[in-house]
Amino acid sequence: MRVIAYYLPQFHAIPENDAWWGKGFTEWTSVRRARPLFPGHHQPVEPGELGYYDLSDPKVSIRQAALAREAGIEGFCYWHYWFGNGRQLLEKPLQQVLRSGQPDFPFCIGWANESWKAKVWSDTSGRQDRLLIEQTYPEGDADRHFEAVLPMLSDPRYIRVEGKPLVVVYRPFQLPDAKAYLARWNELAKNAGLTGIFFVGHTLYSREVDAIRALGFDAVNVVRLGDCRRSPRLILRHLFPLALYATGLRPFVYSYRLANGVLVGEENSRNDVFPSLIPRWDHTPRSGKHGFVLQGSTPDLFREQIEAVKTAVSRKPAERQVVFLKSWNEWGEGNYMEPDREWQDAYLQTLKTTI
Repeated sequence: MRVIAYYLPQFHAIPENDAWWGKGFTEWTSVRRARPLFPGHHQPVEPGELGYYDLSDPKVSIRQAALAREAGIEGFCYWHYWFGNGRQLLEKPLQQVLRSGQPDFPFCIGWANESWKAKVWSDTSGRQDRLLIEQTYPEGDADRHFEAVLPMLSDPRYIRVEGKPLVVVYRPFQLPDAKAYLARWNELAKNAGLTGIFFVGHTLYSREVDAIRALGFDAVNVVRLGDCRRSPRLILRHLFPLALYATGLRPFVYSYRLANGVLVGEENSRNDVFPSLIPRWDHTPRSGKHGFVLQGSTPDLFREQIEAVKTAVSRKPAERQVVFLKSWNEWGEGNYMEPDREWQDAYLQTLKTTI
């Protein structure tokens, strides 16, 4: 399998986060303040070997790459934040990689094309969103956006599929005219001496694969967390926890062991579907009692998921045996592969010995 790990760059301070959340805010802020919300809930989680790192230190990304390479990961997919008219956030870690040439480790980008909002919860009115920065698509902005990422796409380390640089789009349906946008990037790529772009649309629901392909995407990365939350089988097995969630007493909790049967789907064997691996999931550091938890993940259960995905992709052409690992370092979602205090590097070792 060609395992590509999503990579969150929000582990260094930026002026915008300082203004919105307080000086020095990073992903670690939410991780450190998390607390157990039900019996057996393991929070807060603590990092292991890498500690509470700061991505403004280039040595961190070099060590991360070494750990990932040793585990069999092909490269990182850095989340890329472009809000229109040249406005970017959290671009520093990848820019450091481009300027320095280190780490010498493959990478690609995933355009996280959505507005940033502050989620404010109320017992009377539910969730209310306060807009922090809006995702926009100004006329002609596709050209400016492409020009900004061309140095990345042209880098010899950039991950390619069938000779084309791979670009993930997080919210494919939010592109006002996806076909035109993708076609323009393909035209600009060929004008720049590339063979085009291999576009991958991201979704939480397996039912959306064909609709995303119809927008002009070459493949679809399915992260079945949406299917998982709506699975009748899982709902019936978790009626009591769901009742507690409905009263606001605890988060939305499913068994990771049972969810494993839903996280891997029939569509994964399609050549135009790139499946996902989800080692663990706990969104409560970000969302508190309104979060979603897959409780009880272990390296052995993760191995079962890897084996199932490996079987599904094994008959595809080698170039298309792409699997997205969600994620390398989404600590605020309890969704990470980096060593922690509880399991050390057990998840990395499981990946290494199974793929």
